[in-house]
Amino acid sequence: MDAPLATPCNIQICEVTCDSFRIMWDMPPEDTARATHFFIDLSRKENRDPNRFKHRDVPTKLVAKAVPLPMAVRGHWFLSPRTEYCVAVQTAVRQSDGDYLVSEWSPVVEFCTGDYAMEHLQQLLDKASGPAGRLLRFSVFYRNQHPQYFDYVRRQCGGLMRPAMKDTSGSHGSPINGKLQGVFFSCNTEFDTGLPPKDSPYGPLRFHIPAGVLLNPNTCLYFADFYCMYTAYHYVVLVLAPVGTEGDDFCRTRLPRLDLASNPFLTYTAPQRQGEEPVYCHASDVILEVLFTEPVHVDQGSVEQISGHHQLMSLTTANAKKDPSCKVCNISVGR
Repeated sequence: MDAPLATPCNIQICEVTCDSFRIMWDMPPEDTARATHFFIDLSRKENRDPNRFKHRDVPTKLVAKAVPLPMAVRGHWFLSPRTEYCVAVQTAVRQSDGDYLVSEWSPVVEFCTGDYAMEHLQQLLDKASGPAGRLLRFSVFYRNQHPQYFDYVRRQCGGLMRPAMKDTSGSHGSPINGKLQGVFFSCNTEFDTGLPPKDSPYGPLRFHIPAGVLLNPNTCLYFADFYCMYTAYHYVVLVLAPVGTEGDDFCRTRLPRLDLASNPFLTYTAPQRQGEEPVYCHASDVILEVLFTEPVHVDQGSVEQISGHHQLMSLTTANAKKDPSCKVCNISVGR
């Protein structure tokens, strides 16, 4: 009768990305020499069942031929970004009758996958470019809020609209979610009037600021996300970060940078002749959410009452979850 296999111990996870990781563990030299297969049980932390079943009955188990450790695990379960997982391993020897001699399960180890890498954001950017539509001119960025917000800004913040942490809306793997602060602005205009829409779900007061204050040659433009919320409308999240600021430093290594003069979403065209004004354009067929990473003073623009109706807050994108079934704005990682 074959000697039993030792229980794997000292499980280590390394080189974690949004869709892959490497795993290694300690086992005696004699087990290393005779192991033919590894069984790896992976599950989301919130769904982990403490009961262990035979490896053939559990769809989250990977049966892999024994390879030198650390072993790369990628794409077998289409790992989700920013998600906590539990993992345990067994070593096994395949016997002549086709059955396996297996070790006990190792202790469970927890880890969390990472954000989208630059390559994944580039895939999102490429997907967003098609539906973006033609470019339309605009002249102001705007931001709707309730009267209480602007009262607070004036009385408690010296007139500064201060950056706030980006929420978890949109793609789960976007690197800016919960990590980058900014002030959100819109710039979309109505097709027939060329003006901002009359309605808003964010509040009845609208702050306008000339486009050139935020979008100019001293500002870097980055692509951050592309998503929808179970509707036909799609959203593109962009970041405007003045050159050399903390926000610019954060985005430079995490987000694709866009050419101000030539991109599908938001453009600045410098004056061609003396006396001309710059031209600002936005994509017509997606809703742009523009995160400006620095404080903005209300005296740099004006606050007015919108002429339309204040819509339900349920129409906002605050902490909205992305539709995972949409073929237009989802990418496949780990494949």
